[in-house]
Amino acid sequence: MTLVAEDLEAFAVFARHRNFTHAANELHVSQPALHTRIRKLESRLGARLYLKHGRQLRLTDAGERLAAFANDTKDRAADFLESLDAAPPRPLVLMAGSGAYLYLLGEPIRRILRKGHELRLLTGDASATLAAVRDGSADIGVTALTVPPDDLDCELLAQYPQTDRRSVKLKDLQDEALVVPPKDRPHRQQLERSLLDHGIRWSVAVEAEGWELLVHFVRLGIGPAVVNGSVRTTGAVRKIPVKDLPPIRYYVVARADRSDRVAELKGMLV
Repeated sequence: MTLVAEDLEAFAVFARHRNFTHAANELHVSQPALHTRIRKLESRLGARLYLKHGRQLRLTDAGERLAAFANDTKDRAADFLESLDAAPPRPLVLMAGSGAYLYLLGEPIRRILRKGHELRLLTGDASATLAAVRDGSADIGVTALTVPPDDLDCELLAQYPQTDRRSVKLKDLQDEALVVPPKDRPHRQQLERSLLDHGIRWSVAVEAEGWELLVHFVRLGIGPAVVNGSVRTTGAVRKIPVKDLPPIRYYVVARADRSDRVAELKGMLV
């Protein structure tokens, strides 16, 4: 079986975006041409490479392994060219959520850039970050995890209490209309489980994506919100730890077979 380098590169780009429009734009090809190329790859390998879940595309196990192979092949070629001084080092790719970039990673990123490293920053939630590290489209990730996965090297970076604008126990949220993230967000799911475990009745005042919007709606008086303790607020919003909730733990995540450059980046983040 022969895999063409251009097909591997195309699939690596598709795997990073998990979106045909964005991937086709980056590759400067039409969407139908990219569809055809990936269908031919699936036919050649005899395996599905991605599945559609609602409006999202997710890689299958075979797709994740092919993306990792494609990215590893590209990295080895880049390392070889670097050894010949034929090309500058490729940028290291860091993936994290918007909240981590806003409240946690500013100083580490400045430190990394001051040392002369070139960084490419991607944004994604925990699921997307873990997938990108696994398939090699990100060298390293920073994300909040309840239980770190066994197949990746995860090191605790920081942990913060969960805070509410005025409550100190979950029972104080009884019958409140809360400002919450969308239902598919891990923070929302953890909060719902905790409220259910404590028998707390509550309702949704408004759904908002991202810590800044949650705090914004609290400031408007729409309702209380439970947020990560690292989130900065103004004097108009009071933050008190919620004793019944576990802390939010952020981890630096990398593959076990990471390169020396990635190990150095991980060290500078931690």
